[in-house]
Amino acid sequence: MKEQLSQLIDDFHERNLPVPLSRLNVFPQIKGKADVVIGMRRVGKTWFCYQKIHELLKTGIKKNEILFLNFEDDRLLEFKLDHFQEILDVYYSKYPENRNQTSYFFFDEIQRIDQWEIFIRRLIDTENVQIYLTGSSSKLLSKEIATGLRGRSLTIEIFPFSFYEFLMFHGLFKDKPKIFGAKTASILRKAVKNYFEIGGFPEVQNIDHNLRIEILQGYIDSVLLKDIIERHKVSNIVAIKYLIRNIMISSGRKFSVNKFYNTLKSMSVKCTKNSLYEYLDHLVDAFLFSKVPIHTRSEKARQLNPVKIYTIDTGLLNAMTFRNSSDAGLLLENMVFMHLRRNNFDVEYVNTRQGYETDFFARHKITNKVELIQVCWTMSDIKTFDREVKGLVSAMDELSVSSGTIVTWDDETVIDNTIKVVPVWKWLLV
Repeated sequence: MKEQLSQLIDDFHERNLPVPLSRLNVFPQIKGKADVVIGMRRVGKTWFCYQKIHELLKTGIKKNEILFLNFEDDRLLEFKLDHFQEILDVYYSKYPENRNQTSYFFFDEIQRIDQWEIFIRRLIDTENVQIYLTGSSSKLLSKEIATGLRGRSLTIEIFPFSFYEFLMFHGLFKDKPKIFGAKTASILRKAVKNYFEIGGFPEVQNIDHNLRIEILQGYIDSVLLKDIIERHKVSNIVAIKYLIRNIMISSGRKFSVNKFYNTLKSMSVKCTKNSLYEYLDHLVDAFLFSKVPIHTRSEKARQLNPVKIYTIDTGLLNAMTFRNSSDAGLLLENMVFMHLRRNNFDVEYVNTRQGYETDFFARHKITNKVELIQVCWTMSDIKTFDREVKGLVSAMDELSVSSGTIVTWDDETVIDNTIKVVPVWKWLLV
């Protein structure tokens, strides 16, 4: 393994690194703590590391003071726990002078190696290194961090491009717009339509429609193979493929494992309910989907009521399902949810005692700021819009929240000085 490691280290130090678009996330970089970057495959975790490497180089850090290893490189397929020491042996044999100063170690997709956290803990405790880790599994990483790196790590979650990052990538705005005159508004209207269709995965920007669909569908295959089948030894491929398709078709709606189990039975697809619960957990763990529970203080009520499930990216939804105009509101709702998730909100949905539903009760994890948000495609559908307003007012009264927001595609107004109706192309930038 030392020969392979030596080759990988030399390759990294010889090649020119790509210059990525700067993401809005930042590494905290606190001495004695590992920075852990998590997110779905292809969202840009590796490029986020390249961004940090470029920043280090600009501060005068030499490239040989930086180590980068991708544990999904085919040359590391035989890598095991006892090979970790060889990384140090090879690296410091090449650069012994670096023992006298801080080195910067980047380990990409490290969750592939069993018990990796044991080595990382030893590195933190014994070596003069700053450590950056990436992984595509929230559950495995959180479990290993909780046991082996308790209090010794900081986690950053990376998503597909936000709308603002999408605007920067396409050169439409350098800074986030603060005023929305006619020219700015027209640019944003066109941009949000493209963002709605293409989504935010970096690789598929600026490429042909058909090729984009093929690449995005390949992402699902990659998640299914590497994060579900290989990692969790899942063998019922038919059932889990039906599960993915069913969730994507109804993304944003309430989902019941029991109902889906009965659907599979009617199709003569064999699968247990327990297996379906496990498969859903695996898909959430791989960041493909997010579950939104009902807002309640009762754990029993939380267990009895179905969750709503959202997909990580509207572009992915468009690539995997046939959509018509009636689905536009659900895609808009998915986009709003992902914006809340990116911005560190815990999200639930609300069923009021009056029988109304509000799409999102969002509480910020740091500030505890609470927002009640409805999503409605257009105000012109008077019956639907009136129902959304009544649902929001009912939730505001019941939960003692003084204001609410209705996010639309392109309508804007204020209702009774308490409810703001905001077009999505503006709301995504607030």
